[in-house]
Amino acid sequence: MKLADRLERLGTETAFAVAATAADWLSKGNEVFPFHLGDLNLPTPANVSAAMHRAVAEGKTGYCPNAGIAPLRQALAESLGKQRKVNFMPENIAVQPGGKPVIGKFLRSVMNPGDEVLYPNPGFPIYESQIEFNDGVAVPYRYSDTPKGFRIDLDYLKSKISKKTRALVLNDQQNPLAAEMTDDERQALADLAIKHNLWVLADEAYYDIRYAGESKSVVSLPGMLERTVILYTFSKKFAMTGWRLGAAIGPKGIIDRISKLNTNEESCTAQFVQWAGVEAINGDQSGANELLRVLKTRRDATIAGLKKIPGVRVHTPDSAFYVFPEISETMARTGHADLADFALGALHNSGMSFCTRRHFGRPLPGEQGNYIRLAYSGVNNDEIERGLSRLADWVSSK
Repeated sequence: MKLADRLERLGTETAFAVAATAADWLSKGNEVFPFHLGDLNLPTPANVSAAMHRAVAEGKTGYCPNAGIAPLRQALAESLGKQRKVNFMPENIAVQPGGKPVIGKFLRSVMNPGDEVLYPNPGFPIYESQIEFNDGVAVPYRYSDTPKGFRIDLDYLKSKISKKTRALVLNDQQNPLAAEMTDDERQALADLAIKHNLWVLADEAYYDIRYAGESKSVVSLPGMLERTVILYTFSKKFAMTGWRLGAAIGPKGIIDRISKLNTNEESCTAQFVQWAGVEAINGDQSGANELLRVLKTRRDATIAGLKKIPGVRVHTPDSAFYVFPEISETMARTGHADLADFALGALHNSGMSFCTRRHFGRPLPGEQGNYIRLAYSGVNNDEIERGLSRLADWVSSK
C-alpha cells in the first residue's frame, strides 16, 4: 500500500540521531559525556511541580479552552508584555504543548504552497523541516564568524528576498550558535520586514537564559508588534522540557488561526500542566534563579575546558546553553578531514558526544570553517571537566 509522499519532505531534530550513537557506545560499557542534546538534568522548581500535583488533586484533568486557561494567558500577557515593553492581552496568547508546535502552526497560518520563508542556517533544524513539509520554499540566510561573535550576514539575507518571500524566522539567543543580535542588526531586520511586508516568527526560547546583559525582542521595535509571533517555551527557564508547555504570542488575527489549529490537532494543552505554568510565572522564582546560576558555572567550565584543547577557537556567549567552537586546526591535528569522522573519533577516544554544524541545516555554498556544538545544560560540572580533559588529552597525543 502506498504511503503519503509529504512525509519524505519532513526532516527531524538530528541531535536525537547523535544521542542514539552515544547510547550505543554507552551500552558497550564506555563512559559518555552527553553534550549532544539541549535537555536539562536539573529539576523543575519544586513549587511548579507542587502546583501541578494540586491541580490534579483538584480534578483539573479535563478539557479546557483550546487557546489555554484564562489565568495562564493573563499571566503570559502581563509577564511578556512587561519584559518586552509592549501591551499584550490574553487574546494575543495561544497556549501550546511546547514551543515547537508554534513553528508549524505559524507557517500554516501565514504561508501558502510555493511561498518562500527565510530562516537561519546554522539554525534549529525544525524550521527547514516544517517549511518544506508545509509546501513552502525554505530559503536560508547565513552568519559570519567575527572577532565579536557570530553576526547575521545582512547583505546575503537581503539578496534572498523575492516577491515570493512571505515570512522571516528570527532566533535571537540562537541555537546552535548562542549568538545574539546587536541593536543595529535587530533594527535592520525589522526595517526589512516592514519594507517587504513580511510576517516574522521570533523564536525566543532562550530569552530568559542569560548570564550578562539584557535580552531584547524585535517585537519591541516600531511596526513589529502587528506582524510578529513570538515562540515562548517553559522548557528552558523552568527546566520543563518534558512537560511540553509553550505559547504563541502575536496579533489576535493570527492567534485565532493558531487556536483553531489547536482544536484540530490536540484539542488543548493538558490543563494541569497549564496550572503549573501559572505558578512558574507568578510564583517564587528562586528555583529558576538557581537553575540559571548553575548553567553559568557550566558555561564557564565548558569555555575553560575548550581553551585547553589545541586548535579550538570559541566565543563566550552571554545567553542560551550552547557553545559553537571552530575546530579546523584540531581536526587537522587528529588527521580528520570530515566533521562526522572527527565526532565519531572523539566519542571513541574520549567519550565526548556532541553535534556538528551539519546537524543544523544544510551547509551553504562556499561556507568556511568546521564547527561543533556543545550543549552543557545536561552535563554536570565534573563531567564537563573530565570530558573536555579527555578530549584535550586525545588531541594533544596526536
